[in-house]
Amino acid sequence: MQCSALRKNGYVCIKGRPCKIVDMSTSKTGKHGHAKVNLVAIDIFTGKKLEDISPSTHNMDVPNVSRTEYTLINIDDGFLNLMLPDGTPKDDVKVPEGQIGTDIEAAFESGKEVSVTIIAAMGEEQAITFKTTD
Repeated sequence: MQCSALRKNGYVCIKGRPCKIVDMSTSKTGKHGHAKVNLVAIDIFTGKKLEDISPSTHNMDVPNVSRTEYTLINIDDGFLNLMLPDGTPKDDVKVPEGQIGTDIEAAFESGKEVSVTIIAAMGEEQAITFKTTD
């Protein structure tokens, strides 16, 4: 996708990582060269801030980011055992580190039904949020 077509809150690949654009500014053309697009984005998996400046006419890769909601069945050896609504099992997603991982485990231990939202892009997957029903 051309740099000039990217928008805030959209996704872009910076340094080979899938990122969400949090700030974007365009500089005017100088005496020589092209207008430049300054992108500030956050890696959707690590939360690291990345920046990139490139000519507005250059193409940049845009990752195909998908969000899927799964029902949590079990937590086993640091991995979430999940199930799609159609009954397809999935057990290759790690329990996320930090507060969200602790919260998912606590909600599951309390016996509530937990549904976990998984974000996937460029062959990586991670649990980003969850909700409970009694």
